Amino acid sequence: MADDDTWTVERSTTVDAPPERVYAQLADFHNWRHWSPWEHLDPDLQRTYSGAPSGTGAGYAWSGNRKAGQGRMEIVDATQPSRVAIDLVFEKPWKARSDTVFTVRPQGTGSHVTWTMVGQKTFMTKVMGVFTSMDRLVGGDFEKGLARLKAAAEQATAP
Repeated sequence: MADDDTWTVERSTTVDAPPERVYAQLADFHNWRHWSPWEHLDPDLQRTYSGAPSGTGAGYAWSGNRKAGQGRMEIVDATQPSRVAIDLVFEKPWKARSDTVFTVRPQGTGSHVTWTMVGQKTFMTKVMGVFTSMDRLVGGDFEKGLARLKAAAEQATAP
């Protein structure tokens, strides 16, 4: 999937909850406060929700300290309960855009969740790539987020 002009980060986990319950955590940005690995980087993080309450057209913007940065996301495609595609735009500390996709497949009585992010290599990511890869930079955050998503979905009541 990746070529010389793009980077890809992908992680997966198994969740002991049906796909509908996992999807509910992903398709509603209000729920991201429970599991996103970046929500706790700034205790004073400012959040703005727009568009649809969940699913396609739902929007979320944030602005925070240097660690949290500033950006916005919009769900551009949501297929319940199997897929959520997001257009992600970072505005600070540097400008970047990426496509983020969550896929949820039934697995036994639970779900197999895959989180994939693909972005264009910018001058900044190419410079950073000399020292580290985007996978090394973001992969641990994906793992932390998926562990939190697993806990949130397993503790949530049925949708």
